[in-house]
Amino acid sequence: MSRFWSKTICGLSPYVPGEQPRVDDLVKLNTNENPYDPSPRVVEAIAQEAAQRLRLYPEPESDSVRRAVCRHHGVSPEQVFVGNGSDEVLAHVFRALLQHEAPILFPDVTYTFYPVFARLYGIAYETVALDAHFNVRVDDYVRPNGGIVLANPNAPTGLALPIAQIERLLQRNRDSVVVVDEAYVDFGAESAVPLVGRYDNLLVVHTLSKARSLAGLRVGFAMGHPELVEGLERVKNSFNSYPLDRLAIVGAVAALEDQDHFERTRQSIMITRTVVTEGLRELGFEVLPSCANFVFARHPQHDARALLRGLREARILVRHFSAPRIEQFLRISIGTDYDAVALLGALRLLVPK
Repeated sequence: MSRFWSKTICGLSPYVPGEQPRVDDLVKLNTNENPYDPSPRVVEAIAQEAAQRLRLYPEPESDSVRRAVCRHHGVSPEQVFVGNGSDEVLAHVFRALLQHEAPILFPDVTYTFYPVFARLYGIAYETVALDAHFNVRVDDYVRPNGGIVLANPNAPTGLALPIAQIERLLQRNRDSVVVVDEAYVDFGAESAVPLVGRYDNLLVVHTLSKARSLAGLRVGFAMGHPELVEGLERVKNSFNSYPLDRLAIVGAVAALEDQDHFERTRQSIMITRTVVTEGLRELGFEVLPSCANFVFARHPQHDARALLRGLREARILVRHFSAPRIEQFLRISIGTDYDAVALLGALRLLVPK
């Protein structure tokens, strides 16, 4: 601990990202990356931009990306905010829209960046327990609050609320912002974007890291009422006027425009998810019904940490969280069919019938 650190930093426990080892020949199922390459149009657009325009600053408002988002989601430019990955977008959301006297609410089992952002900005928060089956109960959020943050599908469980429940949540909390983090929505859940034009307290956050295979470019965006977007722009322009570089901008536009590639790869992931889920259940695992590009599973007779170590010895990486209620679960990203065969083969040796 440095004597020059601020009081806030001294007491801060930062978010811990998934391991990124520099080792070849690993089956890497620990960080929810897309196993398929991005659209060839992305590579072409980036190469062309790199050859011609890197001496120039990028668009400060990422207008090209905003227009592409509008075309894809049917929203207007003033309803779109773009940032350097959805994590940066969420950081601005906490600063601009959730810093109030009343505590914000989010589930007790969810994306672990939410409490980090809250502590970083001195925002009071309360966690709301998921039910016994790890589902969100909308009625539990009908109480005074300074805002609500829900990942839908939730992480790390993969479970999703239907849009009717999201709308019910919005109706019961008209005086606070409801943030719906849809990082994994393209793998089988209902998006809340159709509700953006009807509820001025709704903000929907998306990323291109998962379904669009652009984790390495860092592009995220939010959609909501223009007043919410204006608040985010004020924070962004007080922090970093150029959050997306030129390569990220043209790559994001190309990815959003190649709908065929998007559909083909996400369908492949969902098909492989079914194979992995059925294979795990045949081995005796309990697997939560996932709408994401990962599954959350536990075995009643085998310790999760032991399984984690056994898989690692087989050169297969998955994710484990040492947290109450979920310490016996493993989060397993969905890879290729080859990855699925390797995973299930290794587990057959670790949990023989």
